[in-house]
Amino acid sequence: MANDKIVNESFDHFANDIPGFIAASLVDLDSGMTLAVRSTRSDFDLAVASAYNSELVKQKQKIMKALGLKTNLEDMILTLGDQIHFIKIVSPTVFIYLAADRSAANIAIVRTVVNKHAAQLA
Repeated sequence: MANDKIVNESFDHFANDIPGFIAASLVDLDSGMTLAVRSTRSDFDLAVASAYNSELVKQKQKIMKALGLKTNLEDMILTLGDQIHFIKIVSPTVFIYLAADRSAANIAIVRTVVNKHAAQLA
């Protein structure tokens, strides 16, 4: 995993380059524990969101296996009424979870910014 400086720099880019940035976390897939967090809202519980999103990723991987798909999961985009949630797999055991306000952000910007900085977080 990346060192604290690189993680903080990447999270700075997320916060500065994604309009409507709400929160981001680097998450251990196996345990659901956050390895790093950044949030602009105190009411957004990243520990809970990260843990449940680790279960979402695991379930998608099980579906892919059950279907016999011979490919890798790269990312997941979830659009809610007022938010965009983006999950980017950065290694077999770590993913980025990011939330943004849908009225300010768009999926293309979220995906582009996260993908630009994801490799250095592996």
